[in-house]
Amino acid sequence: MFEELKKAMDKGIDYAFMTKDKVEKAVKEFAKENNLTKEEAKKLMDQMVKKSEETRNYLEERAIELQKAAIAKMNLVTKEDYRKLEDRLKKLEAYHKTPAKPKKKIPAEKIVVQRRKKG
Repeated sequence: MFEELKKAMDKGIDYAFMTKDKVEKAVKEFAKENNLTKEEAKKLMDQMVKKSEETRNYLEERAIELQKAAIAKMNLVTKEDYRKLEDRLKKLEAYHKTPAKPKKKIPAEKIVVQRRKKG
């Protein structure tokens, strides 16, 4: 009994990762072995394809959640954070690109130092 349950669970997990073509093939074999009608086989196939897609989508979402959590724990920069910083840097660079007017260079010989008068 336990072995049958384990096999059924294993098959269920396998079906979750199957492509539509593989599901069709598995259902055809199952239908043949269990004498299912075409309608029953089609209904079973539709249910299995739907369940496979739902499971795959759930697992993808869960994997993304786990990945985000791992990144947060490692204090890594996300692409979104990186883009925000990149945009901010571009704005700062654009702001500072307008050059200040260069000061006139005066030869050292012409510099006259004025002293303040005390008093």
